[in-house]
Amino acid sequence: MERHLLAYQAPLYGQATALLKLLPMPFAYTRQFFPKYRADERVAVYSMLGGIPAYWERFLPTLSVDQNIRAQFLETNNLLQDEPRLLLQDFVSEAHNYVAILRALANGKRTPKEIAGDTGLDDKHVPAYLTKLIETGFVERRTPVTGPPVTRTGRYFITDPFLRFYFRFLSKRQSQLALGMQEMALAEIKRHLLDFIGPTGSFSDPIWEELCQEWVLRPEARNKLPVSPDHVGSTWTKKAQVDVVGVNRMQKTLMLGECKWSPQVIGRSVLQELVEKTAEIVPTEGNWKVYYVGFARAGWTVEAQQYALSLAGQGLKGDNWRALGIRLLDLKQVDQDLAEWPV
Repeated sequence: MERHLLAYQAPLYGQATALLKLLPMPFAYTRQFFPKYRADERVAVYSMLGGIPAYWERFLPTLSVDQNIRAQFLETNNLLQDEPRLLLQDFVSEAHNYVAILRALANGKRTPKEIAGDTGLDDKHVPAYLTKLIETGFVERRTPVTGPPVTRTGRYFITDPFLRFYFRFLSKRQSQLALGMQEMALAEIKRHLLDFIGPTGSFSDPIWEELCQEWVLRPEARNKLPVSPDHVGSTWTKKAQVDVVGVNRMQKTLMLGECKWSPQVIGRSVLQELVEKTAEIVPTEGNWKVYYVGFARAGWTVEAQQYALSLAGQGLKGDNWRALGIRLLDLKQVDQDLAEWPV
């Protein structure tokens, strides 16, 4: 529609009276589409399909997640297998190099140099491909939310969860699937799905991290936190990375959050490591108030909860910051909040 109606060469260029951007459906609506699924199963589905209703309709709520994966992704005659090719052909005539770049991004390559090394493309040409993918909405460039507005430390990510899933798990398995080796492919997906949903290291793009960022950004969260961030994302330096960061530069408040998708409860050491990163992350200018939030799928150990209770009374501070306290959440609470808060 942009090319035929809104582009400079289009006959109706400049004649639009309104632009309505259709956004993906929020995770909260998975409760209505998949009422029998547990919260962690709905997160898994959202990590594979994103918020596109047409994809949701293909997953039958009467089937298990494994059965839906097998039917919709691994059978040779399913429509979703052909979806990435069709999407790319709407914007590019020769998709081969774009597919290679998307596959590299899905496997954690974040800079033009890393992408060039993974794909074999000339690193001088990679930025042009990335620019095209950004223009079409397939890719975005993210920068540290605590860093300067203009920076060379940006990293590239696939925006759509379905495309992340496809280029991570399915793109290179077409020959395997054509030979009828669906069970082997399913076993491989299940083996790595935990890491796909939850953070696996620097510059990952898991859906659990994004849901936690959404929780922080929602206005209702301000009633639960002593800080009101107006910019939420992640941040990184050469020495540290934090999954969820909320910044309010006018109020000089900073929220640092850690996300864990392990099926086991998370211990105190994760919170201590988060606190230890503070001095590296806090901007150097001004005096800051810092609040911590821990997101863990299965919750937190007693020791972690005791540490959280004691943190506010410790008077913890650094050269230009002081800690306000910490809040701990699990998947059940995040899921409930996102479902109850108005979209």
